[in-house]
Amino acid sequence: MLREQATGSAAVPADGRPLYGLPDAAREFVLTTVLLYCVVTAARWLTSPDSPLAVDNTRAATAIMGVVVGIVLVVLITSPPGRCSGAHMNPAISLALWLMGAFPGRYVPAYAAAQLAGSVAGTALGRLCWGAAVSRPSLRYAAVHPSPAWNTTALVVAEGGCLMLVVLMVGFFLARPAISRWLPYAVGAVTALIITALGQLSGGSANPARQLGPALLSGGTRLLWVYLVAPLIGALLGAAVHCLLQRRLDIPTPCTYRLCGSDDALRTRAR
Repeated sequence: MLREQATGSAAVPADGRPLYGLPDAAREFVLTTVLLYCVVTAARWLTSPDSPLAVDNTRAATAIMGVVVGIVLVVLITSPPGRCSGAHMNPAISLALWLMGAFPGRYVPAYAAAQLAGSVAGTALGRLCWGAAVSRPSLRYAAVHPSPAWNTTALVVAEGGCLMLVVLMVGFFLARPAISRWLPYAVGAVTALIITALGQLSGGSANPARQLGPALLSGGTRLLWVYLVAPLIGALLGAAVHCLLQRRLDIPTPCTYRLCGSDDALRTRAR
């Protein structure tokens, strides 16, 4: 279970490394800003007709986008700010880690607000850097959208189901300190696969912070509620399944809320 002790403005979770509420939420803002800036930048250079790097085949462009986002996630999760805050960059992940007993619940609102604000800031920064090309109808600030053949129910199932699987994967790795350090690479690989497989179907977002900024700045908010709510439903379901398996199979509680894993937890449990 989560062990929390008051130490001024800091809390001490189960991995023994202090968590600082607002400073770490600020780091989440910075990390999510960088993530969305990289998403907008990749979309601008991979899909804009005037780009020398443009990829004509949409499936190939989506796959390349997936690889780029996966690599960016690995870099951000393993960066110094990511190691401090946990590098969730996704309100649904913060929610799920709280439900799994690995993250203090009182910090979830601050993390979520920082991540969503970072989404808007990163998208705006991409527009500032790359100009009007980012706002063209063909790009729309890199906002994702479903295939015309997909209805709302299918979209909720796809986006929520993806996040549910990600939560189960996160819980699996973080409950096993010996392999938790490999989680950043697993997150990057799974994200790349989701974008490649579902980018042309549901959009492959599975993250409210991925869609909020692009949707607001482009004005394409008709289905924004789905991209905000579906991942939260997936987080609830994923955490519920993890906790059920935890009780039935005696699986340990996640050793940390940090997606980079925890060497401290590994040493503690090895004793």
